[in-house]
Amino acid sequence: MTDLSKLDKHAAGKFFDHAVLPKQTTEKDIREGCKEAIKYNCAAMYSANPYYTPIIKEELKGTDILIGTGIGFPFGSQPSAVKVFETEYAVKAGCTVIDFVINVGAMKYKNFDVVQQELKDFKKAAGNCITKAILEVCYLSDEEIELGAKMVAKAGIDYCKTSTGQFEGPTMQQFLIIKKALEGTPVKLKVSGVKFPRPQNAWCFIMAGAELIGTRSAPEIIEGLEMCREIGIVPKFSK
Repeated sequence: MTDLSKLDKHAAGKFFDHAVLPKQTTEKDIREGCKEAIKYNCAAMYSANPYYTPIIKEELKGTDILIGTGIGFPFGSQPSAVKVFETEYAVKAGCTVIDFVINVGAMKYKNFDVVQQELKDFKKAAGNCITKAILEVCYLSDEEIELGAKMVAKAGIDYCKTSTGQFEGPTMQQFLIIKKALEGTPVKLKVSGVKFPRPQNAWCFIMAGAELIGTRSAPEIIEGLEMCREIGIVPKFSK
């Protein structure tokens, strides 16, 4: 785990996947989001689908920021073959990281073989891209969250992500269920759907072990680092 007492605002950016996901997204919004991602040294920049990937690729040229998109939003209800096609399309468009929503309905109806197979299909279709599987925990029981996390690990996915951010975000208790379920595995933890008060909540998830926060508010949260230090959520800076 990173020593947050050594973290300045520039380094803090790598804890955040910046996203521009509003329903009325325009090319201007995407370009401005890319500029924010560069300014704040974010880990990745996301659009809601691969339509804007060429623009993101253009804006991020020469940086180390990953090019991301989502597959299966919002409930992962598309058949696996459709999600595989979308994933392959995203890879060809230039994505280097892809977030995939599991089939929430299949999970609820205990069609676990369907969920496990689609995770396997996704991993294969993503090729060399970093892979992240979204559970959408606000619709799952604690038992389903634990099982879903273990299925993500079994499929060899790189990150287990709590939520799409389109609905209710995760509670700390739900996040900790995922963390415990993945102990001893190489799967990393990503949180999305951080709600108000956003800077405080986001830094609490990082203190609890989240390696990434996916958000449309990365600048706000990063700028809130010093405030969170002042109130004791994050350790004081120490050279």
